[in-house]
Amino acid sequence: MFQYRVVHNEIQGNLGLALAHPLYHLLGGLVKAVPVGDVFFRINLISAAAGALAVANLFLLVRVWTGMFIPALIGALSLALSHTHWLHCCIAEVYTLYLAIFLAELVVLLKYCKTGRVGYLYWLGVLNGLSIANHMWGSIPLVCYVVFVVFLLARKKISGANVAMVFLLWLIGFSPYGWLIIQNMIQSGDVTGTISSALFGNGWQNSVLNTQLTAKVVKENIMFIGMNFPTPNVLLAIMGIFALFRIRSERAFSKVVLGLLVLFLLFAFRYTVPDRYAFFLPFYAMVSIFIGLGSWQLLGGGKAMSNEQLSGNVRLLRGRGKVFAGLMIFFALLVVPVYAVIPVAARDMEVSLGTGRQIPYRDEYEWFLQPWKTGYHGPRQFAVEALEVVEENGLIYADGTTVYVLLLVQQSENLRPDVTIVSSHGTVNNLDGYGGERIDELFREHKIYVVSPVAGYCPGFLREKFEFESVGIIWRAKIKDQSEKDENVSG
Repeated sequence: MFQYRVVHNEIQGNLGLALAHPLYHLLGGLVKAVPVGDVFFRINLISAAAGALAVANLFLLVRVWTGMFIPALIGALSLALSHTHWLHCCIAEVYTLYLAIFLAELVVLLKYCKTGRVGYLYWLGVLNGLSIANHMWGSIPLVCYVVFVVFLLARKKISGANVAMVFLLWLIGFSPYGWLIIQNMIQSGDVTGTISSALFGNGWQNSVLNTQLTAKVVKENIMFIGMNFPTPNVLLAIMGIFALFRIRSERAFSKVVLGLLVLFLLFAFRYTVPDRYAFFLPFYAMVSIFIGLGSWQLLGGGKAMSNEQLSGNVRLLRGRGKVFAGLMIFFALLVVPVYAVIPVAARDMEVSLGTGRQIPYRDEYEWFLQPWKTGYHGPRQFAVEALEVVEENGLIYADGTTVYVLLLVQQSENLRPDVTIVSSHGTVNNLDGYGGERIDELFREHKIYVVSPVAGYCPGFLREKFEFESVGIIWRAKIKDQSEKDENVSG
């Protein structure tokens, strides 16, 4: 979907303002304009580059905070090799870009706490504005930053003019999203509806504000977290929390970091959208920071480390600390073979992943349980075969998972331009012209196909009127048998 939107310059999209992610799409427009290599690869590369920058920023944060290299390395490896972060470095999504900006926010906030230089707060304003322009996740740390700045103002550590400058710079960073909000308010005249769209998107308000949990959701959330840290190093995060209370300096920063850990966990844990596993990503970044702090404590980190203490810790690594460091690095890397084995074990044990249907050329176990996607060309293979099997001037009704790859392959390779691809999803949303009121006419004039006849992936009016026969990897609609019709009516 994001590849499709970038290629078509659709900055806003059609899923509500909260799902517009304008900063990502502006950056995608710049990447698209670079005439080197495949455009879809370049768009995916945004996620990879941003993911690498996020890891680098986390390393820098822990290195500056603890003054030690090994804890920074352990924390950075924990994020880099966590399942969800690695997965989203491979696909066109907005999450790694958010993490890169968010972790940069924490770096400049830490530098302010260490130096008291107000210029770092100015950077914090710009970066947080940019993060919200990319994803509404940025509003969660914004709450913590506002409390922090109010505290500084009350203590007279900064002036009102400083606060005004921070706010102005925040507005500049926020402007890509702010402009969309203002534009929609003017065009629609609906201020309340626009604000709701900006906060929740179209139809996700109940999920965002959900306060109820079921045993199933709790179980799945625990599995999500476990899959990202299948290593004894996760215990270091608990040590890291206790390490906060040993740090005499940067107490305010410690409180902000601990608050963010709790807030990001609470937000993701009671979120109820189907892909909520991805919404734990900021929490995983916080866990990785605390793993770094825990390793710092294990290696002898002190309360307020002076230069002499730092040199003492370096000496420690030549003895017992060297063994600990080696073990922690080993445990950090251990997750890679774990990810390689999990799909095989899950398949052998016939573990259900809760998927509603099988997508052609996608091994569900490998797709969902292995973070790397190297050499995976299933989407294009599916699109080519689906388009080639359709008769002339046929219609394909596709769901949100499959519609964009069908359109991208059709348009980029000029493959079967006579075929019409229909969907109600997002920026495509052309179902109104091919809906139930016209279906008899459409059936007389075209051959009709669906990617999947399964409920939820196939329009209800098609399932009511037709039965489906397999044609290659998709399904062709045909009028239901009359006896079946009569049975349905009597039922």
